[in-house]
Amino acid sequence: MTALLAVGWTAANAQTAAAPANDAAVEEVVVTGIRQSLQSAVAMKKNTMEVVDSIRAEDIGKLPDPNVAETLTRVPGVQGYRYGGEGASPVGVGSGLTIRGLSGQTASQVDGRAYFTAGGSEFNIEAAIPGMIAGLDVYKNPSAEHIEGGIGGLVDVRTRRPLDLKGFTASAAISGKYNDMVKSLQPEYFGLVANRWNVGEGEMGLLLAANYQKSWNRSDNGPGPGGTNLRRAAAANSSDCSAANLGGAYNATLSSRSDLSCLISVSNADALAMTPAQRANLINFAGVQINQNEEDIQRTRKGVNGAFQWKPKSNLEFYIDGNYNSYLYHQSYRFLNSSDSRYVQNLTTTPFSTTEGLASRNANGGEDAILAGQRFASGTFVGSTFSSTGGEEHRLYKTWILAGGSKWSPTDDLDLKLDVSYVKADQHQDNRAVNMVPRAGLAWNTTRAIGAPQQVSISGPDLGSAGSWVLQNYANGTNNVYDDAGLAAQFDGKYKLHDSFIEDIKFGTRYYRKKSKFYNYSFSGKNLTTDGAALAANQSNGIFATSVADLVNGSHTNWLDGDAGYGGGFLTFNPDALLGDNVRNRFPLAGIPAEDSLPEIVLSRRLATEQTFAGYGVADFSFLNDKIRGNIGARVVRTELDAEARITDATGTIVPNKSSNAYTDILPTFNITGYITPDTLLRFGYGQGLTRPSVGDINPTISVNTTNGTGSQGNADLAPLRADSYDLSFEKYFNNTSYVSAAVFYKDVKGFVLGVEQCQTVAIAAPYSGTTPNSCPTGQYRVTTPVNAQPGYAKGVELAFQTFFDYGFLPDMLKNFGVQGSYTYVKTELPLKLTGASGPVTNVRQPFQSDNNYSIAGLYENDFMSARLVYTYRSDYVLFGVSANPIDGRYLKGYGLLDASVNFNLRKDLALSLTASNLTNKAPQRYVGEPDNGYDTDILRQSYANGRIYGVSLRYKFGG
Repeated sequence: MTALLAVGWTAANAQTAAAPANDAAVEEVVVTGIRQSLQSAVAMKKNTMEVVDSIRAEDIGKLPDPNVAETLTRVPGVQGYRYGGEGASPVGVGSGLTIRGLSGQTASQVDGRAYFTAGGSEFNIEAAIPGMIAGLDVYKNPSAEHIEGGIGGLVDVRTRRPLDLKGFTASAAISGKYNDMVKSLQPEYFGLVANRWNVGEGEMGLLLAANYQKSWNRSDNGPGPGGTNLRRAAAANSSDCSAANLGGAYNATLSSRSDLSCLISVSNADALAMTPAQRANLINFAGVQINQNEEDIQRTRKGVNGAFQWKPKSNLEFYIDGNYNSYLYHQSYRFLNSSDSRYVQNLTTTPFSTTEGLASRNANGGEDAILAGQRFASGTFVGSTFSSTGGEEHRLYKTWILAGGSKWSPTDDLDLKLDVSYVKADQHQDNRAVNMVPRAGLAWNTTRAIGAPQQVSISGPDLGSAGSWVLQNYANGTNNVYDDAGLAAQFDGKYKLHDSFIEDIKFGTRYYRKKSKFYNYSFSGKNLTTDGAALAANQSNGIFATSVADLVNGSHTNWLDGDAGYGGGFLTFNPDALLGDNVRNRFPLAGIPAEDSLPEIVLSRRLATEQTFAGYGVADFSFLNDKIRGNIGARVVRTELDAEARITDATGTIVPNKSSNAYTDILPTFNITGYITPDTLLRFGYGQGLTRPSVGDINPTISVNTTNGTGSQGNADLAPLRADSYDLSFEKYFNNTSYVSAAVFYKDVKGFVLGVEQCQTVAIAAPYSGTTPNSCPTGQYRVTTPVNAQPGYAKGVELAFQTFFDYGFLPDMLKNFGVQGSYTYVKTELPLKLTGASGPVTNVRQPFQSDNNYSIAGLYENDFMSARLVYTYRSDYVLFGVSANPIDGRYLKGYGLLDASVNFNLRKDLALSLTASNLTNKAPQRYVGEPDNGYDTDILRQSYANGRIYGVSLRYKFGG
């Protein structure tokens, strides 16, 4: 972005706590400026012996982007998502990062130590505070000395150490961010102080830093349904539009009108029974009935970091590190939920072929017949209705780590290190809402027209008036607590050899124990009526919004940035009024439990313990006068898993259900670099890695549905995902700033998890005696169990380059300009059984994986100012995963984002930065279907608008 904001992505030989042999390489140098950053990046990339990409903070307290997840998308092979205006997953939880086509398969570390967010094995990078970070290393094929646990890669967050700084150092910054849809300025504060002192023959250092960041963004969206939703249109006053054909949607008054059409549901099976001519006139309504969702998303990040180092002698060091991270994801949401009538005025359609393949992957076999030849284009739905939801979601994540240890070099040839760390992670999810329905007898006319976004207009009673609404119910639909803790002890060593092609041998052992607990306090269905009973059909026991005017308010009036026709303003229960025991106190007959004494759903309780015992050995080698260099090694790890859940036995008593599993892995690694010339390199890397099963998949819970004879259970015997990873890269360096590189990679992945159904007797439940057939012998249930499936892969190409135009043959005016870029092509294969246990395995792409993505940055820097303009693009990708029926699925079309910043060095110690994110005002739009096999429909299913974000920052630094 700027002198303080520019990013250099690089393959780096940055060793961490897991690799004491190269601790000298981690000594942090505070670079200030784009050119210095690029030079540092080139040096690190050129000298690396591993496949690793690195980003360095461009000054104390400043990463290249205001969001860590966004910064990581500048790395070749890393694809990201922006939700609510910031780098995050599409549900507001997690980072949304995909490394080389694999999502949810990343190991997370801080300073080389395992670090995680409660409820998972990864750290929620979205929660990281940029100001606290010195650098980020993305290991794509980690060597044996690194902690195992992610086949996609390893993200190591590096913090600062006091002895890395020159002396007394102080840095402070004050910043503000402004979203042009929210129109509110939000603050960020950062401060760091550090010093080092001579003590006897040695020295000691102390560093303390703190950061506070708040953002407020919008995530307006209009979700619509998937599915075929086939309809047959007929004149409303014809015999076709009878109560028998329309069911509960029948309206006697509207059925007498000659200006309306009625819409009669047609199943896929009924469509196949029609003639081709009849099917040609059937209409697909996928994505049509959209709701109006407004989400205000506030994110508050707080962090404290401390580090103490004492070196009594040059060959001995003691240290203590501590880091605390608090992240509050706070969403206030207001939803207007549509229920379109079956009577339409001025109905128009457009040709569209809904095939059996799109509807069901042609599960019936044979011809891929067309089920419907039209899709909805526009029309007014007469006599429609709505409901409104006002909700409040809090997700509070707290993670802290305390670590200490020592480094000792008893001889010039031997380095030893002992490191002990403890991580405590908690997460509390709380999502509560109140629903309201219209007063009896009210109805609206809703006009819709396809477009991007879909156009909507609403006529009828005032949706923003309290007189139009009645309270219905309250729910605390998600109230979960995650309580995790991890203890690790690690010993590492390095022994240097002489007069041998083996330069040194690295070795070490590690013990790790993690405990995870889950508790569920959710509830729903609390009626907000005058008698506590369900709202009567005539609303005789209703509480009208007019009587609780202080608890309701209107939504924003610029929904989807005003581009969808209807701008909002509908009434909802005020999300702020949902906090604490406010709803309970105002509606005592609802039976809402007190917030500090919520009853636990004991059957949801989960406990898990993971223990690992690991050892590794790595040899660094060099021969042919250093024209060939590399390392070879192996990591041996023993994993022991214990899981416990709660189940109901045959007598109805809740009892513990325990299971366990253990396995041992030998994970070899090999890296070699050939120097064709001193500036032309050819690299090869190989490594085996693993990702352990999630707590949910190994959870020994057995649950059955006595109505339809189905069930589900965890599987403690699941094996981890295991991958063989291969890398080959070519690098050419032109000077200390410029290079180009090309790499190919392949990951052969075994053990993907899929659910398999089988008939079995369930000991804890009475024999199945329901009337719904489940294709099982008498008394048995059809139980779905996660199992390890067929192998898949991820493969691709990465290209990268960077340069300043300071070549002698170019004009002087160009020497302050530079360019930086990367491109990645990825293809993945994930085996799934999408049509049932007896169906074939279908190979599909991994979720969140784009075939193509690239990033290109223009740079400028002189003594007074610097600037950066970066465009990042990714192609189509599947959202959470493909659906059994493609038309039920969601995919995102390719889109690009433009970010910019400029920095002014007002004085040597004072800088002013201006930033802008999403200048193109783009948001990820969701479509019906999937991007492969001809199932990309171009039917918009969910429009989004997030707005642009502008920032200003003033930063002061003394020393360093």
